[in-house]
Amino acid sequence: MKFYYSKKLAQFPNITHAFTTKHSKNLAFHVDDNELDVEKNHLLLAKELSYSKDSLVYMKQIHSDIVHVVTDEEFKAPPTCDALITNKPNTPLMVMVADCSPMLFYDSEKKVIAALHAGRQGAFKNIVKKCIESFIDDFKSEAKNIHVSVGASIGVCCYEVGVEIYNEAKGLGLEYALDIRDEKYYLDVNKILKSQLLSCNVKEENIEFLNECTCCNTKTYFSYRAEQKTGRFSGVIILN
Repeated sequence: MKFYYSKKLAQFPNITHAFTTKHSKNLAFHVDDNELDVEKNHLLLAKELSYSKDSLVYMKQIHSDIVHVVTDEEFKAPPTCDALITNKPNTPLMVMVADCSPMLFYDSEKKVIAALHAGRQGAFKNIVKKCIESFIDDFKSEAKNIHVSVGASIGVCCYEVGVEIYNEAKGLGLEYALDIRDEKYYLDVNKILKSQLLSCNVKEENIEFLNECTCCNTKTYFSYRAEQKTGRFSGVIILN
């Protein structure tokens, strides 16, 4: 299996993390892949990252701003949400994507981790703010201690949107993330996410973006925009 790692998160020896790739194979059960094959992929990933498959918590992602505090979830019963947060050791959290931004969070002082799924709708709903609020309200974190790594996602180079989305973004005050080229509209989701993180008082030096476009790099990543019917790659984080 092939992974890539965050330079920001790699500095902390008490967490394990990875972003998977297309070479790690599909990890989603909802994309008409053979369920047994997906189970095998999860077993391989668990072996590679040294965790029990059944301890993994992933999400039924719905493009919401719902943040779920993980207590005693089961592998076969994923919570319906778009962010997971916990301070439980040996409880891997996973976000799955195929163009949306996979975000991994770590509070190095309170020892809290989170995994977040942020596409256009999540960015427009400011799920980032909800996640940081959960760190602060549920775990007494301070934003200055939170480190964030954002994996590969569709870039402004490829994310063309219609006039309705363009107008919605303008209505939300997100003009700074819009680009017009050849009378077409393009959206920079990661620019929104970075602005939201900074607005929540996360330090700029604690924020990292891989800045690789999934739509441009379909040999490495799954891309719904480029391929339509496709698998999902993931971000995983574990508090050891």
